[in-house]
Parts: sequence; structure tokens; C-alpha cells
Amino acid sequence: MEATLRGVLEHARRAGATGADAVLVESTAFAAGVRLGEIEKLTDARERRLGLRVFADASVAIAATADLSPGGLARFAADTVGLARVTAPDPLAGLPDPDALATEAPDLDLYDEAADAPNPDHALAQARTAERAALAVDPRLANSEGAEFSQDASTVAYASTLGFAGSYRRSSFHLGVEPVARHEGGMQRDFWYARSRHLAHLEDPVAIGQRAAARTLRRLGARRVKTQEAPVVFEAPVAVSLLGHLAGAVTGQSLYRGTSFLLGRLGDAIAAPGLTVVDDGRMPRGHGSRPFDGEGLPTRRTVVVERGVLKSYLLDTYSAKRLALASTGNAARAIGDAPSAAPTNFYLEAGPHAFEAIVASIERGLLVTELIGFGVNAVTGDYSRGAAGLWIEHGEIVHPVEEITIAGNLLDMFRDVEMIGDDLEFRGAMAAPTLKIGHMTIAGA
Repeated sequence: MEATLRGVLEHARRAGATGADAVLVESTAFAAGVRLGEIEKLTDARERRLGLRVFADASVAIAATADLSPGGLARFAADTVGLARVTAPDPLAGLPDPDALATEAPDLDLYDEAADAPNPDHALAQARTAERAALAVDPRLANSEGAEFSQDASTVAYASTLGFAGSYRRSSFHLGVEPVARHEGGMQRDFWYARSRHLAHLEDPVAIGQRAAARTLRRLGARRVKTQEAPVVFEAPVAVSLLGHLAGAVTGQSLYRGTSFLLGRLGDAIAAPGLTVVDDGRMPRGHGSRPFDGEGLPTRRTVVVERGVLKSYLLDTYSAKRLALASTGNAARAIGDAPSAAPTNFYLEAGPHAFEAIVASIERGLLVTELIGFGVNAVTGDYSRGAAGLWIEHGEIVHPVEEITIAGNLLDMFRDVEMIGDDLEFRGAMAAPTLKIGHMTIAGA
């Protein structure tokens, strides 16, 4: 793969490029899904594509191709250089500082050889076991939206005219199930899933099914509550969405475009003193880990928020230049797109409180288990989303809730975090524990 990249870069040079970089991705994806035990889905896909970015002095062009033949790559490189020559110049466009390039590629244990050969029988058995375990929990669970086992694997190679060349492999395995419950004319559904870099570390399918069943059953009999202000607890899987809004606000492109509520707030207290957020691109087996970023810079561990204080943004080379800062090694790129800043393994550190203790601390309030729609203003931080969950009275969960809206402002919400759970769990590249926010507006009946 690296030889292919070096070849296309040489073609770009000969066509007149003053600089260039390229990424080549080979990927496979397999999925097997069942519904009520019957096969609903079997897919097996493979892809090999190359993305090229070329510079003609201060002008840049980006293109992608699936034709990797020698002649095809030569024409592709020449055409891309031709596009760059007619593109408006951008004085800040360019490759990173050569001295900043990665000089090592640590093994982060991102690949499992089990991804080399999908096993349809095993995949279907896993999905059926999870669904069967969910439906066996309670007779009210008489239907299902299905269960699915999937896996994917890819090899990513990157090279530039600065002399950098490197590659790494990664794999991922996923199993999820979504049962449906009926009771007294009402119907509810919920789901649970697990994801792992290694097949042997994937959660047991029976446990996944039983957890999905419990989450579904607890929603039966849901009703609205009166409009009020009260404490709101974001269950760990839902708290991840709050972290997603924070991630969007600290990435370089949001900042230099002026679309972030955290613009100009480096060094400010933006959250409660107990809240620390980290981005770690070198986490072993992490779902967002990689040894180098989309521009060949080393990934690293960056403390974004430390005890409530905003310490760092997440930047690629271009956004760092726009903000007069240095790249944090967070360049990400899709084939055919320019690099842009993105989080790697972005997580809120666990706190000292058990989930049960957080619930017990609330006299009257809401535990959010699902968010619906999107109502967040990235510029102001104003927050309003549909929600469903469980109502808490005198420290105990008393009934499920639906058809409500919760509202606030993200800065106020982060500053008003009163308790942080100890239940941090990585099932993706972004993770957060349960969070208790002191008060929000709950709009209901």
C-alpha cells in the first residue's frame, strides 16, 4: 500500500505539484441480522479507495479514485494537479511542519485476526442468542425489531511528499438487539449493544439480550409529567451526547468559523470543578485510537477540560494556523475530503458516585434514558431536546416518562454538574459516566 502511495505522489510531483499527500484505505464489512429468529440481513462488502491532496503553491485540490492501476493513478494525479491550478489560493493551506511528523508507530492492539474471515454461522448464532435471551425475560416481550452481529476491518496507509509513510490495521465487532414490549394496549421498545476491537472481548450475547429486555420493560406505562424545573440525571449512554456537543465546540473548524460557544474561552472555568475531559489517541484497543493522525502527526493524550477549566482545543494543521496555535494531532480525513480536526477517544473521567447513590440524592427529578431530535445551538449553547426516561421521587424511581422536552444552556449545564458516576464504559470512541445536573427546565403536560 505504501508503494502505491509513493507512486501517486511521484506522479503528482511530475505533474507540477509543489506538495502532496495521499491516503489509501482497504476495508471489509460483514453483517448478519435476524428478526424473530429468521434471517433478515446478510451483507459482505469490500472497498479499496485512494484520496489525494495536492498543492500548487498556495492552491489546493482534493480528489479520490478506486482505479489503482499505474496508468489510472498517473492520469488521476495529473487531473488533480490541474484542478489545483484553477483553485483560488489559500495562504494558510499546506502540509504540516516536517519536524512535527510522527517518528514511531506504536502497536495499539487495534486488530483481531478473527476479522480476516467472517463466519456467517457464528454471526447468526450470536444474533439469535441475543434476541432469544431478550424475549425469554418476560412474556410481555413478544416482538422484536431484530438483532444484528457485524464486523469490519480496515488497513489505513498515509504518505506525503515530506517523506512520511505509515500504515496501521484496525477491526471492530458489534452485537445489538432491540426487543419490543406490549402491555395494556401500550408498546415500547429499547435496545442494548456491545462493541469491541477483539471478538473474544465482546460481551456475552445472553447478557446483551437481557439488558435490552430490562431497558424495554422499564418503559412500559410511561406518562408525561408537569412542566417544572428539577434535577436531571443523564444515564451514562445518554450522557455521551452531551460530550458530543462539547467535542464539536472544541474542534478547530468550529472555532475558526465562529460557530462554537467555547470560542475564546481557553483558560476559563466552563464546567464544575469535578469534571475532567480527555482526548486520548493512544489508548490501547480504543475505538478512536490510531498511531498517527490524518496528516502524519503523532496522536497523543490531550486534557481538554481539567477540573472544570478549558485547557485545550482539538486542532489539525490548518485550523491551528487559523487560530495561531499548534496542531494537537487530531487531523482526521475521509477519502476525498480535506483533513479536519476530530476527537479520537474522547471521554469524561469517572467520578466517585454509584448510579444508585445519584438516584437516591434526588427528591424529585428526571432520569433521562433517551433523547429525541436535535435542538442545540452550537453558537450559543442553548439546548432543547425531546426526551424519555424515568421519574424519581424521594430517591426512588417511581414510573417511566415520555413526551417531554428538557431545556437549558450547555455552559450552565456543565457548570451545574453536581454528581459524576463511577460507571464509565467504553463502547465507542466517546464515553461518559452518569451525570447529575442540578436543575433544568422539563416541559411536559
